Amino acid sequence: MTLPTVRRSSEQEARALAESTREKNWRKPSFMKQLFLGDFRFDMICPFPRLGQPDRPEYIDFLEHLKKYLLDEIDPEEVDRTGEFPGDVVERLAALGALGMNIPREYGGQGFSKSEYCRTMVLSGSHEGSLMGFLSPHQSVGVPECLKLFGTEAQKQKYLPRCAQGDISAFALTEADVGSDPARLSTSVELTPGGAMYLLNGVKLWCTNGTVAKLLVVMARHKGTGKISAFVVETEWPGVSVEHRCRFMGLSALQNGVIRFDNVRVPRENLIGQEGAGLRIALTALNTGRLSIPYGMLGCAKKCLEFSRIWSKERAQWGKPIGEHEAIAHKIASMAGHVYAMESVVMLACALADEGKNDIRLESAAAKDWNTCRTWEIVDDTMQIRGGRGYEKEGSLRARGEIPMPVERLMRDQRVARIFEGASEIMHLLMAREAVDKHLEVAGALIDPKSGRGAKLAALPRVLGFYSWWYPRQWWPGKGRLGYGEYGELAPHLRFIQRRSRKLARQAFHGMLIHRAALERKQAFLFRWVDIAMELFAMSAAIACAHTARQLGLANAEESAAVALRFCRLAQHKVDRLFHALWHNDDGGQYGFAQEVLDGRHHWLESGVVTLTESEAAYQQRQESRPSDLRVPEMHDTLSR
Repeated sequence: MTLPTVRRSSEQEARALAESTREKNWRKPSFMKQLFLGDFRFDMICPFPRLGQPDRPEYIDFLEHLKKYLLDEIDPEEVDRTGEFPGDVVERLAALGALGMNIPREYGGQGFSKSEYCRTMVLSGSHEGSLMGFLSPHQSVGVPECLKLFGTEAQKQKYLPRCAQGDISAFALTEADVGSDPARLSTSVELTPGGAMYLLNGVKLWCTNGTVAKLLVVMARHKGTGKISAFVVETEWPGVSVEHRCRFMGLSALQNGVIRFDNVRVPRENLIGQEGAGLRIALTALNTGRLSIPYGMLGCAKKCLEFSRIWSKERAQWGKPIGEHEAIAHKIASMAGHVYAMESVVMLACALADEGKNDIRLESAAAKDWNTCRTWEIVDDTMQIRGGRGYEKEGSLRARGEIPMPVERLMRDQRVARIFEGASEIMHLLMAREAVDKHLEVAGALIDPKSGRGAKLAALPRVLGFYSWWYPRQWWPGKGRLGYGEYGELAPHLRFIQRRSRKLARQAFHGMLIHRAALERKQAFLFRWVDIAMELFAMSAAIACAHTARQLGLANAEESAAVALRFCRLAQHKVDRLFHALWHNDDGGQYGFAQEVLDGRHHWLESGVVTLTESEAAYQQRQESRPSDLRVPEMHDTLSR
């Protein structure tokens, strides 16, 4: 398959497009935004919202039926081996209501809250990863979410019932040269004469659910204006074709493919929102849509904790269970503490989303990034604890008569979570940009090299007015040694968060003074800065959850406080290491050396291996020597509808 020539973009164009699609106003409060500014507003999250509210009977009934279906009819080992779900999976999931969880009842869906929907991902994510990868894009970023947020009533009436009844949806943004830089987007649309239709042309890559979808949300660039818009496209329309099903390291049954659009006629009424609003629609949908991933990762982490606990009690080395050896015990302690914090973080983000009183763009990004990174660490530790049995496939373990703990499959399935719906690096950049928004609003003209002298002088009163009171406040210690006394043994950690949040704010200010406009390229500095904020956020969420559980007298409340305390002690050490590394590092040397490697100065390090060029030449030679009917096709796994 030959992909179209990619569209190149300048750095300035990419930055301008990213800025134009941001939500520039903070109309609602944000806990993390205030945390970045040194204002620890614990009252915004404690009491922990919605904690202790009983589940609705209809939701409990749904979960029970879904769990029974998963256990009875979805064999994870078989799905992993064949790369396919049972043939009637769509019909069965639709009958259960699993395809309409996020869709309001008036359009035929379940009308679940964000918390209820995302908790379902814990169940599916703990059982079989591809299923979560099937359910989530359909509802979180596909047609249902985009139309709920931006669709017309006619669009909702037409498409939401279809989605709930089994018409799978997908989201088509990525192209061969378009990932996190949509300025390169080359898929195009133009109005037909008369203006009743758009003509859509282009190729989309890695469209999850794309090989089975009936409905797509497609991002395309208008010819002439260059604006990017979102459209609902039906895959049965002439000109839509699935050219390839992509296969991956894990998530074997993922229905992910390459989709081509060849003069597809899209009715004008299928434009979502306004022309040019496509990327804003995508980003807004992702603000809450990406929360299904951290919940799914929580399911995986809980499974790993179960595997590690059981194995560390049963496996004996040198006269005692391995869990009694300090090296393994430390892994178990860290794992349990982080599982509790992961659950607190994503429960909080979803509860805030359901309440609708807060702007959660930072909280949702932090939940996605922090949970996926911690899950990967937990899976890796579980692999180490299980040793050779972790590396062995579950079918082989079962055949030898051992308990088939699928650590190897979990590792393959969950690695992509740090890439899906915003790679970890992109989440860091997104959070860093949003976190410095106030500083850029106040002092942006002073550090912008394109600002003229007049603009800089005009900004001075605003800069002096803000920083004359804000900066001294970041040195104020806040509540003293007796502050937060009502939180008992958790109080010292709240005082720690308050002090470190102010230190975090100071470091951002110092970074702007030193690096000025170059700060946006100091990604190592920014990433550590964001990592500190995420640790403080996780500590805050864990303490709020534990304290509220204790206040409400919930089951395991005292145990929750003990686990939260253990996690906070681990997080404190990590926060202080990150603060030290902000200014004591070799970032410049590392960057310079990397450029030398890229320029080929150290090409000799790669000697002694079979090179990529040699491998490809040998592959082509083997292909040519085979009979034509045995050759691997240029486009394998080609699909037709």
